Amino acid sequence: MTLLCDWCGCKARAGKNTVYWELPDGSRAIMITSTPAIVCTACGMEYQTDIITKEIEDQLFLVDTKTIGKSLSYDELVGMPRLLKRNYFDFS
Repeated sequence: MTLLCDWCGCKARAGKNTVYWELPDGSRAIMITSTPAIVCTACGMEYQTDIITKEIEDQLFLVDTKTIGKSLSYDELVGMPRLLKRNYFDFS
């Protein structure tokens, strides 16, 4: 499967990068390392897919964010125990 950049339409590849995310309560931002990303070989854009963005948003909504330090990896985040089974406020 060939990945194409959403920005320029050229060939892209799967990669990982670091993102900074505001917690749902707006209290602070955290650094999430090794986050799955699309990396464009032409324009250099690095971004997360809508699916990864939704996974991060949902997980941050469903876990106890008080236990999260300033930084954690993507795998650590998605591996955290949830307080609810799913996001019951997502009607999409």
